[in-house]
Amino acid sequence: MFTTTRMKKLIVGLVLVAATVGTAYAALDHVYIIRITCMVVFYVVVPVTVLVINVMLIREMRQASNNAAANLGRQQHHNQSQSAVPTVMLVTTSLIYVLLSGTWTIMYLINYYFQPQSTFFLFVHRFSVALSRFIYAYNFYVYLITCKQFRSNLRTFICRCSSVAAASQNRNDIRQAEHTQADTVV
Repeated sequence: MFTTTRMKKLIVGLVLVAATVGTAYAALDHVYIIRITCMVVFYVVVPVTVLVINVMLIREMRQASNNAAANLGRQQHHNQSQSAVPTVMLVTTSLIYVLLSGTWTIMYLINYYFQPQSTFFLFVHRFSVALSRFIYAYNFYVYLITCKQFRSNLRTFICRCSSVAAASQNRNDIRQAEHTQADTVV
């Protein structure tokens, strides 16, 4: 099901739909039904679609892994451990996206249509709005939690940055000392 050609078509189709809906939303923001439709499409339908596609992709990956293991006579646990990290990342990322964006949108719609006055609902609404802001940063944390290679690369990057900063500071200290020494000699 997931051939390269189909995936390219799916990606192009999603980009075109997003561009079309985004343009309609920008042009017709004053029309409330357009705004609500765009919110539901972008914050509920798209996340759920991404989750379904990722679940299907994981199923295909596992079937391919099982077939490769059976055909090549290798043990399955070796392949499953290699595919476990992408599986966890895909599912975690998709679920977080659905929960954060979907909850905020549903709370917004309930608040607009029913305008409940309970303090519990207002708390849940405000809390979901605050959590929805994490959509823009959650991938970093998912990779940090689930991917050993990402943590290793990040540690290397931070160590290099700190060693470069320390070397730069040492050069600045040496220049300052030379400048001070030159001033005292004159």
